[in-house]
Amino acid sequence: MTTPTDDALERVRLALEKDEAPADLASLAAIAGLSPTHLQRAFRRRFGVSPAEYARERRFGQLREALRKGAAVTDAVYDAGFGSGSRVYEESDRRLGMTPASYRAGGAGASIRYTTTATPLGQLLVATTSRGICSVTLGADDAELEARLAGEFPLAERERVDAGREEWLDAVIDRVAHDLGWSDRDAPAMPPFDVAATAFQWRVWDALIRIPRGETLSYGELAAKLGVPKAARAIGRACGSNKLALLVPCHRIIREDGSLGGWRWGLEIKRQLLATERGMSAAQG
Repeated sequence: MTTPTDDALERVRLALEKDEAPADLASLAAIAGLSPTHLQRAFRRRFGVSPAEYARERRFGQLREALRKGAAVTDAVYDAGFGSGSRVYEESDRRLGMTPASYRAGGAGASIRYTTTATPLGQLLVATTSRGICSVTLGADDAELEARLAGEFPLAERERVDAGREEWLDAVIDRVAHDLGWSDRDAPAMPPFDVAATAFQWRVWDALIRIPRGETLSYGELAAKLGVPKAARAIGRACGSNKLALLVPCHRIIREDGSLGGWRWGLEIKRQLLATERGMSAAQG
């Protein structure tokens, strides 16, 4: 059952979805019928971000979509509601993974090195830029994994390297093998990540990493731990956008009724993975 505050927050969210959305907190507070301070706190508690952050992420989402469709950079920047192109470029590395021009060009100018390896869960692909690990995915075969990588950045320079030829790629493979009991070798230090994400997504991913191996949380339980008890759907979207399989363990999130729910790399693999982690935890405990 919704409350008057829930209804007020939804009115604000819908207002922020409009192209001519109010930019100042006072105008949004008037729409909600709440004080600016109350709105700021309640909106963050419900959606995991402030109204300003919600609006900014929506604009970057519009920019990303327009660039993928081939829009001119300047047009895309201003059509998404940015008053200054310089601000976009300041934040583009973090939010797009590269400059708008490079993102529009399907990753042109970006250099990605990757490798694949067989695991008990299927084929594993690990990819890196010069700044850090940008993709860890699972699939049935190399062709599927390489097609997925090419689909995100079709014009990036992609180079496959053999095992033992790239320190960061080898470190991820060794770390995954160690953490899942496939290898007795010591786990190496984790390389840096190079993945575009919002501040809220990083909060969710960091919380996922902190879930002990062998344990699970529901979307609602994780939302409560983050102090945003009504943001379970936003938690789900953050899990769905995770590009670092196994390193960011979104497989440890289940539905409220205890069922496994979905997983972008396959429900059966999720079931096998959780069983493996529970077995390892029981053996160590």
